[in-house]
Amino acid sequence: MYHRLLVIFSATVALSFSAAAARADENVWTGIVIANNVEQPDPIPAELTQIQQTLKNLFGYNQFKLIGQSDKQLGKAYEDWTTASKYFELHVDSKGARDSGYLLDLQLYQEKKLLLETEAKLSKRSPLVIRGPQVGAGQLLLLLVVQ
Repeated sequence: MYHRLLVIFSATVALSFSAAAARADENVWTGIVIANNVEQPDPIPAELTQIQQTLKNLFGYNQFKLIGQSDKQLGKAYEDWTTASKYFELHVDSKGARDSGYLLDLQLYQEKKLLLETEAKLSKRSPLVIRGPQVGAGQLLLLLVVQ
């Protein structure tokens, strides 16, 4: 009986470590996008092609311009990174990996002025899309995608 429990415990620990190792290899792509409607839209950036239809359905815009982006390799520890454009910065603090994804603290700045501070959960199964403020004739969008 003791031997069987030891085998089950060892298998559980091994699975936990392998799941953590798999999460440690995950990359998170972060993008800052200006969305708007124009008569002749530019082609969609390659980074957005997989979620293009989702963006169009959610927001109703026909053009999406990528103004800032970054990639971050995430592990199971706390990590942070910044994605910047000319006027906006998105600071992301990861509180570490969970079984269902990542718990994040997000701060959006416009020229050093804090516009948004929130906590969000990023899942492997779906991108995190946040509607930001109006920017001229467009809408600011914040995108985080586990790749």
